[in-house]
Amino acid sequence: MDKIKKYQKLIKDAVSGYQNTEEKGIAEYESQLIFDDKRGHYLLLDIGWNEHKRIFDCCLHIDLKDGKIWIRQDWTDGIVDYFLENGVPKNDIILAFHPPYKRRYTEFAEA
Repeated sequence: MDKIKKYQKLIKDAVSGYQNTEEKGIAEYESQLIFDDKRGHYLLLDIGWNEHKRIFDCCLHIDLKDGKIWIRQDWTDGIVDYFLENGVPKNDIILAFHPPYKRRYTEFAEA
């Protein structure tokens, strides 16, 4: 399996693992997975309504760009560890929720 296909599968498995399938007792609530292999975008959204309050949360947003995994939004406690445990090297992971000038101070890729 080539690297891109492997990363696509890992990302989809990881994001799917965080999808909230539990009933929250909110009538108009759902957790949505959005996968776009062609453009390299993978998202997990919580959307709906809780009475008069709108729910729209991007829990995870990961892009696959230039052969690297760009983590743009991460409200989990372990998505990076999942990738590392599954053989993704640190130089193929970009913590894109940090500004570019701060990425050099992490142990991961800058871009």
